[in-house]
Amino acid sequence: MTDARRPARFGAVEAGGTKFVCGIGTASGELLDSIRIPTQDPDSTLRAVERWFQETLLPGETLAGLGVGSFGPLDLRIGSPSFGWITTTPKPGWRHTEIAGRLQRTLGCPVSIDTDVNAAALGEQRWGAGRGCESLAYVTVGTGIGTGIIQRRLPIHGLLHPELGHAAIRRHPADVDFAGICPFHGDCLEGLASGPAIIARTGKPMRDLPPEHPLWTIEADYLGQLCTLLVLSHSPQRIILGGGVMQERLIAAVHERLLQGLGGYIEAPELRDPAFLTPPGLGSEAGIRGALALALP
Repeated sequence: MTDARRPARFGAVEAGGTKFVCGIGTASGELLDSIRIPTQDPDSTLRAVERWFQETLLPGETLAGLGVGSFGPLDLRIGSPSFGWITTTPKPGWRHTEIAGRLQRTLGCPVSIDTDVNAAALGEQRWGAGRGCESLAYVTVGTGIGTGIIQRRLPIHGLLHPELGHAAIRRHPADVDFAGICPFHGDCLEGLASGPAIIARTGKPMRDLPPEHPLWTIEADYLGQLCTLLVLSHSPQRIILGGGVMQERLIAAVHERLLQGLGGYIEAPELRDPAFLTPPGLGSEAGIRGALALALP
């Protein structure tokens, strides 16, 4: 039997293109247990997720809620027949995959779902580098480029959700010959500045490139353009930059490019504060802790 004195358990799933991170935590944000499951085909992956929760909980215990932060695009329109489904993702085999409804039926608990970056932004706002902020933007640069935006302490939704990783940007003069790798747009931001785009040019990840490599300047230019767009469109109080591509020296260069892009048009001293652009306060746990935040009432 479940111990009535045991605090409520909440589940979290960070659904990524290479791995699913599953966790169980408390309402205070404490992560009690977690596992990493390689992303395979949808049915195999989701069965492994379901099995882990079922085997980790006490006999007769159910989750008080489950939060899912997933790669997308996602259908997040309340009332839509495909609410909680992955839609037009370039991830092979994952197009039009039901996530939220399936997990709710299998695990018997309420499920809240949002994009992985919106979830990470929410986690950072509650427990990380965005504490005290009413508005912030979270950018992840890795296999893809995603942007999560918080306004009035809630993730932004609308027709869909923010997808600024696929915005068109100005080409850097030293990068005019690279076609880009996005299967939808070619040389959009993700097609030019994501981790796979870097490897397509150099054969190496960003962290292995020598300091004098021109791609450091090119990458900072593209991400600085994104941050400029975020400031002009959403006016966040802070921009958090995460993902496998981001390095400390790159954040400083992106900040410099942001200020150049704004050209003095926005008069706010906070923009020059080094903390305006910052790495995630939750580090590698930003995604799973953000999914946990989604699960909470």
